[in-house]
Amino acid sequence: MCIRNSGWQLTMLCVVLLVGGCQNSNSKSADKPVNERVLHLPPGPDNPRNSEGDFISLKDGRILFVYSRYTGESTSDHAPAYLAGRTSSDGGKTWSMEDRLIVEREGDMNVMSVSLLRLQNGNIALFYLRKNAVTDCIPMMRISTDEAETWSEPIACITDKKGYFVLNNDRVIQLEDGRLMMAVALHQTPNGEWKNEASLYAYYSDDNGQNWVSSEVVPNEQGVITQEPGLIELTDGRIMMYIRASGGAQQLSYSSDRGATWSPIEKSNIASPLSPATIKRIPKTGDLLLVWNNNDGSNPDIKDKRTPLTVAISSDEGKTWTHVKDIETDPDGWYCYIAVDFVAEDWVLLSYCAGSSSQKTHLSVTDVRRLDVDWLYL
Repeated sequence: MCIRNSGWQLTMLCVVLLVGGCQNSNSKSADKPVNERVLHLPPGPDNPRNSEGDFISLKDGRILFVYSRYTGESTSDHAPAYLAGRTSSDGGKTWSMEDRLIVEREGDMNVMSVSLLRLQNGNIALFYLRKNAVTDCIPMMRISTDEAETWSEPIACITDKKGYFVLNNDRVIQLEDGRLMMAVALHQTPNGEWKNEASLYAYYSDDNGQNWVSSEVVPNEQGVITQEPGLIELTDGRIMMYIRASGGAQQLSYSSDRGATWSPIEKSNIASPLSPATIKRIPKTGDLLLVWNNNDGSNPDIKDKRTPLTVAISSDEGKTWTHVKDIETDPDGWYCYIAVDFVAEDWVLLSYCAGSSSQKTHLSVTDVRRLDVDWLYL
């Protein structure tokens, strides 16, 4: 099954009826908006780009959002950047106005692409890319034992290989048995040429991130470009890897041995441009939430573009997707690098890049949106 809209006009009609594209018009009651933008981080002076963040709920009830804050004039992935944080004390409705420094620019190029994870031992793990060169970019991990007030010294998560590894934001998971796992894309090694078709691996740790082991490479027999993988643990114990890919759809691979080996990639039923998706499990229902660009290329006005931004639900572990809703629909928009966090089970926070194609701010703007979980099922 291919998820698609029957046409741009139908998409816009559905958005008007279901989403409204604004804040208070999307409400079960006048005082309870179900889909609203709660934080907008546009570029500014000496700040050309804000992107690739993630959330963590703190024990005192606050929510911390950490993102990649660029400095200087360039919006390149290799431009200077550090990790900055904002907090919310009301479940994500409002956010602090000033940035807090989380991690300085410790890489020769930058630090970027944040994942935050509450470990089963109660500590908070912070993951990010430390980028020194186009042949030296690896995920790092820091631990906080005091609710993100301070952080440990960084630990390198990849030590068995050298090269340019991509770990997307909000991509590290902990399995029910305690194993930490991340999926990465290797694009270049010190003596090799850059490859758009990355070699994909899973790295895993059984000692809370102190040491990491590599899986075997994910087999690619499809002849498509593979990039920016993510992971979700399924109820049958398998791990599903979902993969940004060419060919008009997300690709999938599965592991039945806790991430050590992976099946050959296969085309999914998730129509998509060459753009990353995010899949998370909804605590309230146990279903899967998919956030991605529901764009099968049939509309020439948006072919290959990262728009619209869409959500869908799966009650059968990703075999089919229902309750498909567009939450951003601007044909000039550029929506990607999503993070998902569930607040008190009834709400979901989404952060994502929300730039403009015509203004060439594709990855420069970050928005945070707050959605009612019940609304996702309407």
